[in-house]
Amino acid sequence: MKERQFLSLLDHTAPNLGFQNEPSWMSDRRSSALEQLPELDLPGTNLEDWRRTDVRGLSIDQFCLPMPEDVDPSLGPNQPENTELLAGLMMQQNGVTLDQIGELDSVYFADFQTALKEKPDLLREYMGQAIRRNPSKDRSIFDVMQSAFLQGGYVLYIPTGVVVEKPFQVFKTLNGSSVADFSNTLIIAEDNSQATVLELQGSARENQAGLHCGAVEIFVGSNAHLNFVQIQDFNQQTWNFSTQRALIQQSANLRWITACLGSRLSKIDQLAELSESGANVDMLGLAFAQKRQHLDVHTYQKHSAAHTTSDLLYQNVLTDRSRTVWRGMIEVVKGAQEIDAYQKNENLLLDKRARADTIPGLEILADEVRCTHGATAGPVDPEQVYYLMSRGLSPEWAERTVVEGFFEPILQRIPSIDLRQRLTESVQNKLAMAHKT
Repeated sequence: MKERQFLSLLDHTAPNLGFQNEPSWMSDRRSSALEQLPELDLPGTNLEDWRRTDVRGLSIDQFCLPMPEDVDPSLGPNQPENTELLAGLMMQQNGVTLDQIGELDSVYFADFQTALKEKPDLLREYMGQAIRRNPSKDRSIFDVMQSAFLQGGYVLYIPTGVVVEKPFQVFKTLNGSSVADFSNTLIIAEDNSQATVLELQGSARENQAGLHCGAVEIFVGSNAHLNFVQIQDFNQQTWNFSTQRALIQQSANLRWITACLGSRLSKIDQLAELSESGANVDMLGLAFAQKRQHLDVHTYQKHSAAHTTSDLLYQNVLTDRSRTVWRGMIEVVKGAQEIDAYQKNENLLLDKRARADTIPGLEILADEVRCTHGATAGPVDPEQVYYLMSRGLSPEWAERTVVEGFFEPILQRIPSIDLRQRLTESVQNKLAMAHKT
């Protein structure tokens, strides 16, 4: 490892106020990760998980933790209208909460630093548990950095029996030159609870390099229902790495929707474990890649109990010289019978130079199962474009209409009309930008 690999980050760790006065277990967690860092280096393409994603162009030493002067409330997304329709709203920049609306007595919703002070026992019980239970095959340097420099993010705790009809929204913005973000998302939905969460990630400026190393942990209790939507739209100078885990208990249901629209390079490691009978997960994802973007998503459906179901659909649209990688795995552990699992990846190539790698997989150790997968990749059907042009649409609008129709199976499964409209608008904006270049 290069001597200066983490100098910028380490120089800012000790004086950073966010790391002071923490519980001893949190300090121990950081110290343990910091001790591991000198032994680690950037993953190479010789590793199976990174064979198709080359990060040699990343210089970690150029990034540092954000300083207070980097926060500019005038930058970033505007506060949504009709906030009364939300159960809660949080606006964060560089891990600092600029605004928070909505206080439900029955729900705990707070930024990470506040939760660490107010609910340390809750965080100690849950934080890191889902990841430790299902670690990555090759734990990367980005996971260790996230543990060492964790700062920002939020905690949502829905107690037993609480049903929240209105959605929660969180905006997380990265601002500053060569700023690194190590935010954390922790969602706990206890037995018989219900909630919907929308998380949006973005950059305050288009010309600033950024690094995001995030973690998402979701716990869905028995008979609970949770919808989690994450829209990633960083600028195309941001490196994005995220390890995401969900544990789903008896007769619980998780609908997990992921949209990858931005970043220079993204590497997402996403796993849902169905740990008890009757658990169900719908894993839905879409990506729109353009220019030289590289988007790599690894999904894992782990059936650890009998009578569990999972359904995965990931759809990618690629333009220019962009590249997507999707690797999916369905695992059925020994003795987990009566399983119904499906995964499908579809890719629409709008340019001959674009490339989509799709690698589905099955690992079945039981015999009473129905596990299937499918994958497609190809250009826009010229007959569809011709038909739309014959009805008066220009070639550009005909292609945009085909792309919107391609994403429709996922958009229609988004539980909230407002969330569906927001994601539709994001996709439309990306299509408009693609046609301008």
